[in-house]
Amino acid sequence: MTIPMMNDADPIVQRMHAAITAALPDALVEVGKNSPGHFQIKVVSAEFAGKTRMRQQQLVLAAIADLMKGDGAPVHAIDRLETVGT
Repeated sequence: MTIPMMNDADPIVQRMHAAITAALPDALVEVGKNSPGHFQIKVVSAEFAGKTRMRQQQLVLAAIADLMKGDGAPVHAIDRLETVGT
């Protein structure tokens, strides 16, 4: 999957990228913005080896949970989340 890096200067995209990278330091991370509050993410990491797809996605979502909390959260939805183990 190729994620168009629309608005890669967007501060929310940058915060999401930094949060995922902090949680999964070896990961290759792509974050794209579909529309206000809606994003797509692709993460490739050795950390995912041997983990179910659900657990892989839980690790990514946990990394950005603070950006999704509350009524004023900047992230409303992850329209697509792709995780790949290496």
